[in-house]
Amino acid sequence: MTYLVAIAFVAILGSLGAALYYMMKGDGQSSGKHPSGGMAKALAFRVGFSILLFVCILLAWKLGYIQPSGIPVGA
Repeated sequence: MTYLVAIAFVAILGSLGAALYYMMKGDGQSSGKHPSGGMAKALAFRVGFSILLFVCILLAWKLGYIQPSGIPVGA
C-alpha cells in the first residue's frame, strides 16, 4: 500500500511539473497552429490521480489494510 501511495504521489507531482512545462513553453501568439492544450491535459491528469489516490486510501481503510492511528485523547 505504501508503494501505491508513493507512486501516485510521484505521478501527481509529475503532472504538475508537466503543466508547469507547458505553461512556460507556451507563447501567447502561436504561428497559426491551434494550441495543444497540454497544460489543461496535465492538470486534468493531476485531478484524476488525486481522486484515484483518495479512493484507493478510502478502499484500503474500508477493507482493513490500513488502520487510523490518530492522536491519543488528552494529548
